[in-house]
Amino acid sequence: MRGPHNILRLLRVGATFERTGAMRVVLDAANAPRNIRFAAKALLAPFRWIGVKGNPEQPPIVRALNALGPAYIKFGQLLSTRPDIVGSKLADELRILQDKLPPFATSEAKETVRHELGIDVDETFLEFSDPVAAASIAQVHRAIIRDGGGEVAVKVLRPGIEKAFKRDVDAFHFAAAMIGFLLPFSRRLRPRAVVSHFESVVLRELDLRLEAAAADELRSAAVNDEGITIPAINWHLSGRRVVTIGWVDGINLGNMEELRSAGHDLPGLGRRLLQMFLRQVLRDGHFHADLHQGNLKVSDSGDLVVLDFGIMGRIDEFTRRTYAEIVMGFLRRDYENVARVHFEAGYVPSDRNIHEFAQALRSVNEPIFDMEASRISMAKLLAHLFEVTEQFGMTTRTELILLQRTMVVAEGVARTLDPKINFSDAARPIVDEYVRSNLGLTAARRDIKRVARTLHRIGPRLPDLIEGAVRKLDPKAKPERQQSVYQPVAVFLLGALTMATGILVIHFLTQ
Repeated sequence: MRGPHNILRLLRVGATFERTGAMRVVLDAANAPRNIRFAAKALLAPFRWIGVKGNPEQPPIVRALNALGPAYIKFGQLLSTRPDIVGSKLADELRILQDKLPPFATSEAKETVRHELGIDVDETFLEFSDPVAAASIAQVHRAIIRDGGGEVAVKVLRPGIEKAFKRDVDAFHFAAAMIGFLLPFSRRLRPRAVVSHFESVVLRELDLRLEAAAADELRSAAVNDEGITIPAINWHLSGRRVVTIGWVDGINLGNMEELRSAGHDLPGLGRRLLQMFLRQVLRDGHFHADLHQGNLKVSDSGDLVVLDFGIMGRIDEFTRRTYAEIVMGFLRRDYENVARVHFEAGYVPSDRNIHEFAQALRSVNEPIFDMEASRISMAKLLAHLFEVTEQFGMTTRTELILLQRTMVVAEGVARTLDPKINFSDAARPIVDEYVRSNLGLTAARRDIKRVARTLHRIGPRLPDLIEGAVRKLDPKAKPERQQSVYQPVAVFLLGALTMATGILVIHFLTQ
């Protein structure tokens, strides 16, 4: 229930922020006036004792979120990608947030596996290790399936994690509603939509069957992609709270010294990572949305190994085409076209000046075009971008949050592999390939075929649909009269539409 009882929960959160020093960091990032700082101090100081102490060795905001638990860690990670909400400085601090918690007992994990899959763990697995990785939602065990089943990673949800997330997200919704009510200027940033988006992401992570399906879909799409390895799912040993996936040995992408010692091509790996991400976004419309170093390995053969499919993103074909046109426009420095695409997609209110928007985009892109990544200040770039979005009244596109976040993370990981990497050079062949396949005559033919199939499928229902529409426009007309007058009209329209579609299909197929 999103009611006032959440005030007590939020008071404990505020007390934890005050006790750990995180409240000062948040108020500094928000440039809060003196009276707000005084009010926060006066309200929270008496309740410091109910706040969680946390680890004093960690930075204040990281210390507070880690102390408050899994939901707050996840929410902090999400906010690290939203400097438009928390400010660039705080976003940078949140990016170092470690998604790690102490592991729970192996015996509890085995009990979860037994209960979820209805198997005897000792009879099914020749070995079942202690946790090799523990995060906020689940932990991973290395295991060997008996009778030659091979080596696998068994991921198990934390006990009681679903209930804990439901309770905390409920408080987030309450806080977002209060922020929108008390701070009207924040409504442009849509805090309630951000929380709803966060909730949907977490709910998917809490059902490991969806993670298994996402991994399988990603693997199927990348089966012919060279230099990319996505382990196979063991469906017989997977369920809602347990997922089993093939084990792949390799070097973590964050271990630079070991990668160099093994002789791997670091600039090539950075380029391959960016291109893999763009292929998933543009070609597949389904992408891995958590591409930090902990989820990436390099195998002995040099393949880029992708792991942990709990957070996935999906964008529809219209958005993919829009995204491709925007990226291509920036690469070609065609700012008028980039602006036009933004207006056509509804990203910018129609009452704004398209030429002024194009000029603003030029001011963002030109200073960094063809510049080495090591010379680009992402903080200044993002600050400039958010000034532009505010100036032109652009609201938060919640469906693109994961895409924006992953693009920033992937670019950051690629930069650690090659500080001089050029995003434009890496992106151009992938975007060019997508444009040739989806924005030209080939795409037009495919779209027309799809329209023709849809019309053919709904053709028998079209007269009734048209009658229903006319009836809504003229509710006083008698049904008998509608039948006699509009049935011939509906049949005529159906025939005309079918004939026109057929002519268009024939025209395009014979070109």
